[in-house]
Amino acid sequence: MWSKRINGGNPTETFPASPDLVIVFAPTGRFADTGFRDDLVHRYHDAILIGCSSGTMVEDNRLDDDAVVILGMGFAKTRLKLAVQPLPSPDCSFATGVALAQELADETLSGIFVLSSGLNVNGSALVAGLRSGVGDGVALSGGLAGDGPRFADTRVLARGECLSNGVAAVGFYGEHVRFAHGSAGEWQPFGPVRTISDANGSEVGGLDHEPALALYERYLGEEAENLPASGLLYPLEIWDPVRPDDRVVRTLLAIDRDRGTLTFAGDMPQGWKARLMRGIFDDLIGGASTAAQYAVDQAKPWGVAPSACLAISCVGRRLLMGHRTEEEIAAVSAVLGADIALAGFYSYGEIAPQNVTGVPCLHNQTMTITLIGERE
Repeated sequence: MWSKRINGGNPTETFPASPDLVIVFAPTGRFADTGFRDDLVHRYHDAILIGCSSGTMVEDNRLDDDAVVILGMGFAKTRLKLAVQPLPSPDCSFATGVALAQELADETLSGIFVLSSGLNVNGSALVAGLRSGVGDGVALSGGLAGDGPRFADTRVLARGECLSNGVAAVGFYGEHVRFAHGSAGEWQPFGPVRTISDANGSEVGGLDHEPALALYERYLGEEAENLPASGLLYPLEIWDPVRPDDRVVRTLLAIDRDRGTLTFAGDMPQGWKARLMRGIFDDLIGGASTAAQYAVDQAKPWGVAPSACLAISCVGRRLLMGHRTEEEIAAVSAVLGADIALAGFYSYGEIAPQNVTGVPCLHNQTMTITLIGERE
């Protein structure tokens, strides 16, 4: 296997051979440009071509809010397949995941990389649908497309088409391909523990029997005027009181001021506990390094070095850390070394296995790492 990352704004830069898979990360407006998409299809007509929008792209140890980042991979012994499904509403997320799984399912399926629209989705339901069809033994990672702090428009690229409400997934087949994953958030909880008293799917109407939006606004003070973007700086940690050690973080995606509700990127089960969180820069940067090291350690038994790294982090980390966000990418790059092609984006939700259980799930406010390699 070979991989190479290039800056899409430099047309003179090329891959060493015709790639089998090309993944593109770019600002939303670029994917809406038919000329840009046509050029990608023309340049990589023999490859599976997917991608998604973001407010910030990752290229090696650098960040860029305007760049087009392209990662190409070539495989010697691994078969690939692309599946694409519409996602008309968040309520269809589980069914969309099931449909993707049905397209990709095969006894030789080893892994799936998935990119979804970021605003019209229940990410945890999408992952649950995929898992229901392929099982937990298949490596699953990816993310929800982003649009920076705007929350206006996210896009997924698949087969040269630009999807506002859709999901694209690539299946990797055979015994030679290898995947390793790592994830870490390192946000710090603060304030009292609350109970999710009124919720439906990813929408929360009440916390401790108070209107959820009113409670958030009280904590955020003047920052509440900039909701939902300012809510990214204060995610919620949630957990089932029956399993208090198994916790996930959820990012705010939308608000409804008339109804007083909050919509998050994944399921918010009624009866679960919830607590606000905030970020400390050094802790977040250290978490990114931890995620990369976990993946590298997981890959050591392969007998072959990984060729590519897909780093997907959360837009909330980007908004909070500002110019210091580059430090978390530099921390990841330092762990990986110079021989692994690193590319990625800042998302509205990250998909990766949990470090301890290995079960794929939706993460928020987390740096997630996917390493890919191929044995001879």
